[in-house]
Amino acid sequence: MYVKVCGLTDPATVDVAVDAGADAIGVVMNRTSARAVDAETARTIIERTGGRVDTVLVVNDMLAVDAAHIAADLGFSVLQLHGRYAADDFAAAAAVLPRLWRATSLANDPPLQVGAYGEESLLLDAPRPGSGERWDLSVLTDRGVTGRWLLAGGLTAGNVADAVAQASPWGVDVSSGVESAPGVKDHTAVRAFVVNAKAAGTSLT
Repeated sequence: MYVKVCGLTDPATVDVAVDAGADAIGVVMNRTSARAVDAETARTIIERTGGRVDTVLVVNDMLAVDAAHIAADLGFSVLQLHGRYAADDFAAAAAVLPRLWRATSLANDPPLQVGAYGEESLLLDAPRPGSGERWDLSVLTDRGVTGRWLLAGGLTAGNVADAVAQASPWGVDVSSGVESAPGVKDHTAVRAFVVNAKAAGTSLT
């Protein structure tokens, strides 16, 4: 089970996530997010990983190609385009940074084939990203989502095992579900989430 801890705002949480076994950390640079960080903080967080995990820049309110340049300049390994980006946006970004993730929700009626826009992974989120709201996973039963896709939206250490059992994703993504306040990660919750998610993934094999 691939595990991403998203919305990091400080370097100390990097060590907690990585030591617990996370495969990726995410940094948000949306202007409207409570978890948004500036370029200097983002670079510090990336440097703290020491290349031990994937580093993902998450954006939803800037041009895709501009985001790709920022991601490349800061040293991110992956760019996650979240929301109503089109195939042309992914093509423009890929010319700058090849590793792209497409993040969306079923409310946007997106193509559910992983790679439909050239992305390496697809992330399915709640209708309001970052809200901590759970969503009805039963709607995925007949949608035929396969391959490298990540489940997000309302996940916590307490419910991730059930969510994985129900949806059978390739990976999971958490942000608000391991916070004590918006943008403030609870280190105990981060550790518990990663451990529980990994154990749930093992039970699928």
